[in-house]
Amino acid sequence: MNKNLLLKGIVASQGIAIGKVFLVNQDHLELSHYNIATNEEIEKEINRFKKAIEESQSQLLRAKKDINKKKFKEAQYIIDTHILLLQDKVLMDNTIKIIKHEKIDAALALKKTIAGLRTHLAEITDEYMKERTSDIDYIEQRLLRNLAGIKGDLVAKIREKVIIVASDLSPADTANLNVNEVLGFTIDSGGKTSHTAIMARALKIPAVVGLKDITRRVKTGDTMILDGIHGVVIINPTADTLLKYNQKKAEYDEFEIGLLKHKDLPGETIDGFRVKLLANIEIMEELPSVLTYGAEGIGLYRTEFLYLNRKDLPSEAEQFEIYKTVSQKIAPHPVTIRTLDIGGDKFMSHIDVAEEINPVMGLRAIRFCLKEVAIFKTQLRAIMRSSAYGKVKIMFPMISGIEEVRQIKIILSEVKKELQAEHKVFDPDIEIGIMVEVPSAGSIADILAKEVNFFSIGTNDLIQYTLAIDRVNENVSYLYEPLHPAVLRILRNIINSAHDNGIPVAMCGEMAGEPFYMPILLGLGIDELSMNVMALPRVKSVLRSLDYKQSQLVTDSIFKLSTAQEIETLLKKEVKKHFPRIFN
Repeated sequence: MNKNLLLKGIVASQGIAIGKVFLVNQDHLELSHYNIATNEEIEKEINRFKKAIEESQSQLLRAKKDINKKKFKEAQYIIDTHILLLQDKVLMDNTIKIIKHEKIDAALALKKTIAGLRTHLAEITDEYMKERTSDIDYIEQRLLRNLAGIKGDLVAKIREKVIIVASDLSPADTANLNVNEVLGFTIDSGGKTSHTAIMARALKIPAVVGLKDITRRVKTGDTMILDGIHGVVIINPTADTLLKYNQKKAEYDEFEIGLLKHKDLPGETIDGFRVKLLANIEIMEELPSVLTYGAEGIGLYRTEFLYLNRKDLPSEAEQFEIYKTVSQKIAPHPVTIRTLDIGGDKFMSHIDVAEEINPVMGLRAIRFCLKEVAIFKTQLRAIMRSSAYGKVKIMFPMISGIEEVRQIKIILSEVKKELQAEHKVFDPDIEIGIMVEVPSAGSIADILAKEVNFFSIGTNDLIQYTLAIDRVNENVSYLYEPLHPAVLRILRNIINSAHDNGIPVAMCGEMAGEPFYMPILLGLGIDELSMNVMALPRVKSVLRSLDYKQSQLVTDSIFKLSTAQEIETLLKKEVKKHFPRIFN
């Protein structure tokens, strides 16, 4: 027995769970593969594959029906994505082509097709989009199970309160759970934006992900502590550890109950400094929770989902209806819509873009949009038209220099003239801003601030580019350090440059939703923070307990230190004074 074994993972959904393990049996299927020769055998394999597709679609439709009954709105769109993948022409045609030409069984042909799709998606540089490769994994496993004739749910009907341990869980798997009996989730794979993490936050269930091999470390019936505050899992804890965590859980639960009391109060420090707190969203199904959790608008609406997992580009009319709905539902609060933030090689529809050795630094985001002006204009027209129905702002990603901003303004001016000529209504004074996420933009923030109405700092990429590390690369992820002196100096320059030029500055990266960083962000004078909706009550509670002037003094002290470790130690000392229950 592993006694008091401690494993470190990634916090996906905050909270503390203590209970028995339920290990989900998700061993990857080991199917026998074989060659085929005759036309009759080829036709038989093709029909087997088509039947597996049909059965998989039926299963997902049933899961979606269950999800609708349970009102898991966050999962509906994801299952729709999986259904679209099953209908994808590339998946179907390529697998059938391999069966015919290589004369192999349907399962092996499917694996080869999926391997190609997985490689394609793995090149995506944005962490959120990169983790969508899990969609491909879910579809592959479902199809293989159906090809093998395996029926029934991956997750058995649970009759007692347990902590689920799995290699991963799809929303369709989660739909079969009795969520009232689930204390928490721990999984081998995933990150903060994986589907399991999204579902855990939606269900308000603590979750730690990215544990790599936890499924090999535990068995059903083991006792587990899941610490969704520090990203720690403890297997078969000692009596002393169990006692300590039961006390921590009671204190945490008491604190959580009081959080929503602040939801309708402003994000304001005890000495009256105001910070607007907004939400990041990807899909429309998240809209109800935006207002439920007290957001003052949407600070980042990612639009990439509209372009992925489809055979054609989204039309102006389709985009307009979606942006219009979002702006109407959030009005009178603002909605900041970020233009397309992926490269042309990530579309399912055909766009002739050359392969790149290093797509991270290549033709993506605003660079792609300025090359493919027709695609860019279609999105801008849709956003502009939606501005007639609410307070809409446009934000442009991955800006690296002033020339890009000036090119954008020329194109936007052309779009306005076209809409006026067509008698289409829009807000002629719509605000435009840029994401400051490239070090060059941070360095010339004083120049860029003269050209736009607002800044929004994308800390995820800014930190990666500044420190030259890929935070999803396990070999160097330890170097991803938001408190690195170089990062903090860039943040200070961006915020000061914005204020010197009379424009507000927001932050929409993960750093914005982490309460631990509040004193330093406050001390730097940030105007707005945009985050996952579930982080809002906690951030607001912490913010309303801090003193702005004291935070400025703490920040001044931090800039006299030389290392991230020294800065973290000082910051911990500060936050523990106010929140000993959380930061201990």
